[in-house]
Amino acid sequence: MKKVAFYTLGCKVNQYETEAMGELFEKAGYQVVDDEASADVYVINTCTVTSLGDRKSRQLIRRAKKDNPDAVIAVVGCYSQTAPEEVSSIEGVNIILGTNDRNRIVEYVEKFRKANERIYAVEDIMQIREFEEMTIGEIKGKTRAFLKIQEGCNQYCTYCIIPYARGPIRSRKPEDIIKEVQRLADNGFKEVVLTGIHVASYGKDLDKGSLLDVLKAIHPIAGVERIRLSSIEPTLISEAFVAEIVQLHKMCPHFHLSLQSGCDETLKRMNRKYTTTEYKEKVDILRKYLPDVSLTTDIMVGFPGETGEEFEKTYDFVQEISFSQIHVFKYSPRKGTPAAKYERQVSAEIKQQRSERLMRLASEDIIKYNEKFLNTRRDVLFEVASQEYKEYYEGLTDNYIRVLCKFNESPESKIKSVLLTDIQGDALMGTPAEEKNDL
Repeated sequence: MKKVAFYTLGCKVNQYETEAMGELFEKAGYQVVDDEASADVYVINTCTVTSLGDRKSRQLIRRAKKDNPDAVIAVVGCYSQTAPEEVSSIEGVNIILGTNDRNRIVEYVEKFRKANERIYAVEDIMQIREFEEMTIGEIKGKTRAFLKIQEGCNQYCTYCIIPYARGPIRSRKPEDIIKEVQRLADNGFKEVVLTGIHVASYGKDLDKGSLLDVLKAIHPIAGVERIRLSSIEPTLISEAFVAEIVQLHKMCPHFHLSLQSGCDETLKRMNRKYTTTEYKEKVDILRKYLPDVSLTTDIMVGFPGETGEEFEKTYDFVQEISFSQIHVFKYSPRKGTPAAKYERQVSAEIKQQRSERLMRLASEDIIKYNEKFLNTRRDVLFEVASQEYKEYYEGLTDNYIRVLCKFNESPESKIKSVLLTDIQGDALMGTPAEEKNDL
């Protein structure tokens, strides 16, 4: 049996697409093997959000060819979409595919095998208007299912390469989303995470249907007990939206509201579509309706022109909001974006200093949030055995707290009621309470 291995870089969308491509290969008679194993075909699903993503992509391409010089090397994703010439220059690449037509990956591999001629299939992504349907029937080794419902972005933040890599917004048909959620429920998944490049834009390109309509449509599906949204823009949040959301008891009280900066001057240069005042209003709405809500976010440090004063505004704003988790990252110039040409680029040393300060604050905030739930009971969806603590298992509450709990038998893929007793780093320790929802 022919073997195929995948290297996947980047976001949850990439991970979803890799799972879907893996199923296509399996249906064609291939065995999907671990990326450490020798394979006949290597598919590198690339990322280009940062220069580090580009570099890792190139390293993985060369590694795959070294592992098996006779293997077919297919490079797909954002890096090959935005820099196909760079990918073409790497020795040993046989198939170059961008961010569309991934559902033809097996066809391209078989075509190369017959003709032994390099295949270049990178399209002009800005001309694509239809959502590429890629379905998943079974997600191996996972208890939470990530479900892609949207593609593309029309926001054009000045630092971001993604609109050029993914093209304009395209929404998946509601009926296709419902069918896939039903399949996932039939396979035993208890949580579904709706993901996409810009989830808040879902439905804007359709004649009818909105993100809220999709949430209402999948909510009654038996077997699914949790529905979670991946990263969303704060502009999605309104009093009317949240008032509807709280009526859906399966919706997780966890919202990843992208912030990027807590300074209005910086936000304006970034071409973000809100001010800090507007962002705070969205936060207040969520906390009004969902007192236990978990608010997580992304913050960029060292954006061109970010002065010490601007950074302090961001720091103060983050303190004021008090997020439950923060992903801090340093600005990385991306060729082809307006910000890459901006003057007053910030030095690597200053970026590092600002990153470390915010990460310390983030560590304080996660403990502060978790402390609120000590000596309370929460339902936890357990996922894996802990590598740190023998006989302990890790899982997540609906409000995205990582929990460690000791069991005599594996609770994986089960939702258990847990009494939260102690803080352990960024997680909470607990003891089993009553049994709930065993498979």
